[in-house]
Amino acid sequence: MLISLAEELDTSVSVLLGEDVAEPSPDDELNLKSISERLEAINLQLAKRTTMRIRIIRWLLILLGVGIMSIFICLATMGSEYLNWDFNDPELAAAGTLLHAFEFLFVRIAPFAFIVSVIGVVLTYTKDKK
Repeated sequence: MLISLAEELDTSVSVLLGEDVAEPSPDDELNLKSISERLEAINLQLAKRTTMRIRIIRWLLILLGVGIMSIFICLATMGSEYLNWDFNDPELAAAGTLLHAFEFLFVRIAPFAFIVSVIGVVLTYTKDKK
């Protein structure tokens, strides 16, 4: 009932109950203005940091995609030449085994990493334009 009465009289319930409501002083308004300016500056700094992080992530994803493509090109031009090496020599056998293991794992993992990097680049571009 007090709330309805306060609305009709265009005042607050605390005034109806007899409490003193202090009027805002000019110092309070000045403090609020300086606080709002500081908050605005902090928000701008946070927005710049977020934008910079998104750009860095985008460039790292682009570099990952380019690196994957270059390794694929190198492996394709190499044509698994190490398979023709003489594996009786222990050094060539170790090097050939390492190359074969790298190629085996890379060919199976890299396509997924490439797809993730492309999707990440697309998502960071769409997020940047909003």
